[in-house]
Amino acid sequence: MDFTHINDQGRAYMVDVSQKKDTQRTARAQAVVKMQAETLETIKSGGVKKGDVLAVAQVAGIMAAKQTCNLIPMCHLIMLTSVDVSFEYDIEQPWIIINSLVKTTGKTGVEMEAITAVTVAAMTIYDMGKAIDRWMEITDIKLLEKAGGKSGHLVRNEGLQRE
Repeated sequence: MDFTHINDQGRAYMVDVSQKKDTQRTARAQAVVKMQAETLETIKSGGVKKGDVLAVAQVAGIMAAKQTCNLIPMCHLIMLTSVDVSFEYDIEQPWIIINSLVKTTGKTGVEMEAITAVTVAAMTIYDMGKAIDRWMEITDIKLLEKAGGKSGHLVRNEGLQRE
């Protein structure tokens, strides 16, 4: 197996994508923040003293996606055309499910941007809620789907599988 980010001297480098064709690319990712039922209710009702947790987490996730190349050393600077971060509640568990959808037209995919968006959104929920629930857990960060480029459309089932 050849490593794509290693040069002839055995050192890391950013892969040259200049010869690749621009294609429409999308990626969806997900993360889960587990918490006490009271914490979830406080977030839902807007009772966290630091402000609207999900509004701040949404903006943080979008901003993070735009900064991925500054966080992950070998990621390319990508002109993102769309970033959406959304939330679902699961009262019975209790937890918040964070989803991202990232799009671009370009030479390389946006999987890392989608994963970064949900991760930073989850960290923001933790940061804003830790005063009322120090033991929240950030779990299940994963890529759900990617489309575009040479590998085509992949959707997570048991693992990432070609459609």
